[in-house]
Amino acid sequence: MTVSPSRRPLRRTVELLDRTPRWVSILLGVGCAALGLALLTRPLTSLTLLGILIGAACVTTGVSDLMAASRSATPRTGRVLGVAWILLGIAIVGWLGHTIGLLAPVVAVALVCSGVTRLVRVLRGDADERAATVLFGSADIVFGAVAWFWPDVTLLVVSLLFGIRTVVFGVTRIWAGVTGRPDRSDAPPVRRPVARFGRTVAATLAFALAIGTAVLGHQMRTGTPTVDAFYTAPASVPAEPGALLRVEPFTRDVPDDAIAWRILYTTTRDEGAPALASGIVMVGRGAPAGPRPVIAWAHGTTGYGRQCAPSLVPAPFESGALPAESALLDRGWALVATDYVGLGTEGPHPYLIGQGEARSVLDAVLAARQLDGVHLSDRTVVWGHSQGGHAALWTGILAPSYAPDAGVVAVAAMAPASDLVGLVGALPGITGGSLFASYVLAAYPAVYPDIDPDSYVRPAARTLLREMSTRCLSEPGVVASALTALSMSGDGPYLRQDPTLGAFGRRLAENIPAGPLSVPLLLAQGETDPLVTPAMQSGFVDAKRREGWEVDYRTYPDRDHIGLVADDSGFIPELLAWTERQF
Repeated sequence: MTVSPSRRPLRRTVELLDRTPRWVSILLGVGCAALGLALLTRPLTSLTLLGILIGAACVTTGVSDLMAASRSATPRTGRVLGVAWILLGIAIVGWLGHTIGLLAPVVAVALVCSGVTRLVRVLRGDADERAATVLFGSADIVFGAVAWFWPDVTLLVVSLLFGIRTVVFGVTRIWAGVTGRPDRSDAPPVRRPVARFGRTVAATLAFALAIGTAVLGHQMRTGTPTVDAFYTAPASVPAEPGALLRVEPFTRDVPDDAIAWRILYTTTRDEGAPALASGIVMVGRGAPAGPRPVIAWAHGTTGYGRQCAPSLVPAPFESGALPAESALLDRGWALVATDYVGLGTEGPHPYLIGQGEARSVLDAVLAARQLDGVHLSDRTVVWGHSQGGHAALWTGILAPSYAPDAGVVAVAAMAPASDLVGLVGALPGITGGSLFASYVLAAYPAVYPDIDPDSYVRPAARTLLREMSTRCLSEPGVVASALTALSMSGDGPYLRQDPTLGAFGRRLAENIPAGPLSVPLLLAQGETDPLVTPAMQSGFVDAKRREGWEVDYRTYPDRDHIGLVADDSGFIPELLAWTERQF
């Protein structure tokens, strides 16, 4: 048969690979295993490195496949597979590695195709080889399917799945080199029982890892809260804010000595457009009939996605860092806890957008007063932590003009996100800060059309930040967000422009609490808080005092962001005593 000139170099390359000594196969196996281990560890410190490692792993895998092709039952298929892996590796290094959004699906498709190709070869070879081929092929298909369908198709998924697969592949090649054919190219391969056993064990391990990964992906996916029909707008919605639309008993994580309801009510967006919000009302069973003083709780960050409403997550009060839950019920106070617009109900969620948050808090109080069988007082003290502290400050500012009937008499803001320009500007330098930045980068462009998010975020980081913004802090998938955040922190800035500049910066400045505050304010701050720093908070307090605010500012040594509102914090008894005085 005549070989065309264009195919001669390829044939000579294949023949050369066929004659390579087995120590080269061992060396390539070591290379594959090393690259796989690097994928399992190093990508958590660099986005750029991910594309290079995956591309190199593909090329090494392809060369190793070409070397083994002539000794397999289907040499032609093995050679096609090897060339395909090499071409994919070159494409990833040259192009796809710089487009992270495409990298995961491309690798997923490549793994599925590899698995299908291996299964096509299953009719050839001895029984051991067929069994190993089925297991290896099935593992590739499962790995590929998980990478495609897992909701966290990001850096973490690609690096873990392809890293595991590459390690197993490399170990298999090392084993084949040690137990396979001798160095002399004219000697027949040695079919040793130990070689067959090792190949089967490696294939079984690969398949078991693939199934384990699929099970983990399923568990993370099923751990995501689901928005039910309660949050859907009814056919007729009143135009005025603060109207109670729907109510039902609520029992999830509610203490035995309390009774609670889930509510749906009307509110408004910044531009005055009507909107819906949801929330929880809870009272103690043994308290006097009323009227019950109201704690309007503005929860801390739970996420940006619609499914992140506290009334949807497994621990609705813990997730938003509510302090002194039992103590406030024991004192006969009623808890009115908004979810905010866009959490549970249709968005966008006004994350760290002050007036939007405040309207949700105020209208929740007005709606709760319409509940049958619960007599609420006309006096309300607003509590808020972190994001909720920001919301609480704005609630105190907005209440006299927007909802004077809510009866806000005092505000307690705990580690509030007060100086948004300083906070958002500092997030890139905080370990894991990109997770909170993803929420801000999703919320502000959704509310303010003058902000172009692509002008602030590097192209390679856009997909990662977008996916991070869809996860709640309480769902299992946030582990992927946390690890992705670590990877981004080691890869240089994920922002191409400082968000405190331009339109973004102007909108952040607009949402720093500003205006007259005529009610008492208790502002608490942990002195070891790495997110909302004491220096940032002190600067805000000094500025507000110059504007005429009366601020009772208290700091707590050895307390960080969450520790400030923990049960053993010295702040808790002070908060309760201060609140009693306001009532």
